[in-house]
Amino acid sequence: MSLNMPRLAALTSSLLLAASAVLFGAGQASAARADFGYVALGDSYSSGVGAGNYDSGSGDCKRTSRAYPALWAAAHSPQSFSFTACSGARTGDVLSGQLGPLNSGTDLVSITIGGNDAGFSDVMTTCVLQSESTCVGRVNQTKGYVDSTLPGKLDQVYNAIHSRAPGARVVVIGYPRFYKLNGTCVTGLTEGERSAINGAADYLNTAIAKRAADHGFTFASVAGAFTGHEICSGSAWLHSVNWLNIGESYHPTAAGQSGGYLPVFTNAA
Repeated sequence: MSLNMPRLAALTSSLLLAASAVLFGAGQASAARADFGYVALGDSYSSGVGAGNYDSGSGDCKRTSRAYPALWAAAHSPQSFSFTACSGARTGDVLSGQLGPLNSGTDLVSITIGGNDAGFSDVMTTCVLQSESTCVGRVNQTKGYVDSTLPGKLDQVYNAIHSRAPGARVVVIGYPRFYKLNGTCVTGLTEGERSAINGAADYLNTAIAKRAADHGFTFASVAGAFTGHEICSGSAWLHSVNWLNIGESYHPTAAGQSGGYLPVFTNAA
């Protein structure tokens, strides 16, 4: 078989170009990220409560290397990574204690916030300990707060982030639905209570997404990622009520951080 020399030359040239892209493109990508700065803000869903292996230096904030911000940073090696998310944080806590690392060189910001302002911990306590009608009433009270007060508080946080880091891509991440309806586990809650709680999560996420969009931020929903992994699914990525460690109740497990939050954030970042 005779060789077609022009075609062979073209093929050789293409292979050399491809090899150059592999050798030098990786270096260019690395150089492009040499000054890349990432700041992770927010509440317990960002600090990693429920995932375990907490950094003792973070105290009550309960930050962990198993949380999605730390996992993302480990995989992408930004030059700077500041992790200020803290368990129990409300919007005011973000404003008063988490924004210090933000500056004009910050390229990426992640945040989960709003759930504590809306009183989700109290909602869950009410629903677990009291009647269905009381639970639904408390959920409706939370929805009223989400309509009347939370948007203004989110605006304050989002304005402050933009002011300090005007060039950053800001990814606002939502909260999962807690329950698989018609599931098989025993939670002490009625189906009506589970449905009301899921509805409240959706209501909260819708409000957060609207405020994020109005500020030009990216909202990333985790509802789809957690579908099939809710409490009562048989493959839960969320803790149910844990009477021995009540603070971890209704928070993502390590699998929920790595399998749920991390890929959603990675796709949005």
